[in-house]
Amino acid sequence: MFQNKEKKELNTEEPKKSAPEGPASPQNQGSLNEIERQLEECQKLRDEYLIGWKRERASFLNYKKEEIERISRITKLANEGLILKFLHILDNIYIAEEKLSLDLKKNQWVRGILRIKTQILDFLKKEGVEEMKVLGKKFDPNFQEIVGETKKPDFEPGIVVEEIKKGYLLNGKVIRAAKIKISN
Repeated sequence: MFQNKEKKELNTEEPKKSAPEGPASPQNQGSLNEIERQLEECQKLRDEYLIGWKRERASFLNYKKEEIERISRITKLANEGLILKFLHILDNIYIAEEKLSLDLKKNQWVRGILRIKTQILDFLKKEGVEEMKVLGKKFDPNFQEIVGETKKPDFEPGIVVEEIKKGYLLNGKVIRAAKIKISN
C-alpha cells in the first residue's frame, strides 16, 4: 500500500504542455500530405475499378444480345423445318383437290378437308409464310427451279407457263423454290 502512495505522489506533477499544434505545424502538415496522397491513391483505384466494371458490364450486355440473337436464329430454323413438313401435307391436299370431280367437291366430307387446307394456309400466313406467285412471270433462278420447257406460242421464251410445285417464302427468305415449266 505504501508503495502505491508513493507512485501517486510522483504522478501528481502536472504534465508539461508542448507548443500548441496548429494547422501550420510541421507534424500536421506531414500527416495532411500523407492523407491527401492516400486519398488520391484511393480515387485512382476507384476510377480503375469503375472503368473495369463499366467495361465488363458492356461486355455482358453484348453477350446477352448475341445470345438472344442466337436463340432467335435457332427458333427460326426449327420453325422452318416444321413449316416445310406442313408444306408437304399442303402439296398433297392440292393434288387431291385437283383430281376431285365436281360431284365430290360438293360432298360435306371433302368440304371439311378443304377447310383444313384453309386453316393450314392461315396458320402458315401467321407464321410469315407467303406463297410465291410465278405464273405468267419471267423466270427468276432465285425463286424458281425449271423442271421442263413447253412450246407456247402465246408467251415469249422464259415466261413461267406451268407451276408443278408451289414455292414459298418465310419472312422474305426462300424456303422452297417453285418447280416450274417455262415457254421456249
